[in-house]
Amino acid sequence: MRRGWFITFEGNEGCGKSTQIRLLGAALEAVGRRVVSVREPGGTAIGERIRHLLQHAPEGAGLCAEAELLLFAASRAQLVREVIRPALAGGAVVLSDRYLDSTTVYQGVARRLVRAEVALVNGFAVGGTVPDTTLVFDIPAEVGLQRVAARAGAVPDRMEQESAAFYEAVRSGYLELASTDPERVRVIDAMESEPVVERAVRAVLEERCNGLFGN
Repeated sequence: MRRGWFITFEGNEGCGKSTQIRLLGAALEAVGRRVVSVREPGGTAIGERIRHLLQHAPEGAGLCAEAELLLFAASRAQLVREVIRPALAGGAVVLSDRYLDSTTVYQGVARRLVRAEVALVNGFAVGGTVPDTTLVFDIPAEVGLQRVAARAGAVPDRMEQESAAFYEAVRSGYLELASTDPERVRVIDAMESEPVVERAVRAVLEERCNGLFGN
């Protein structure tokens, strides 16, 4: 059996990646693929507890950047070994809403931690499990924050309450990442309409993941 495909979705808050994961998952299931969708932080019982601490628990308000980095890495390490690796070994397509690049950008760039140290923690957490393709959904920071604010009934979590300057740094970090690793990381213009973005996603994956759609 062929190892499955591992595709990760990245971008600023409000970029629309979660919608595109849902659309892609449906399209792949329609051609007979088994799809496993996960999110970071989270995706396992342990990871969801960490997610609550990072995003919603009042205790999380005092997290230093180093502790934040290690908590994201702990959630990821569990997710890789409990869910992602077994799914890939079974031939599934794994779609992940965020992965190690979020840590590279949010903690290494926007939080200004030492990038070499962030890379070391990332490498230890994933243990060589690297995406086949990473899609970065690019939008201006202020647009993403406006989208987050417009969500019906949504209360911004701890990360979503960061400043526009923080998210401009995140955006710059993702674009830098794409420029340094163009074989894996592709940028999608998330300012386009949902159908246009969906077609752009499919075009990249048809190029990068031969046979993914059964053709």
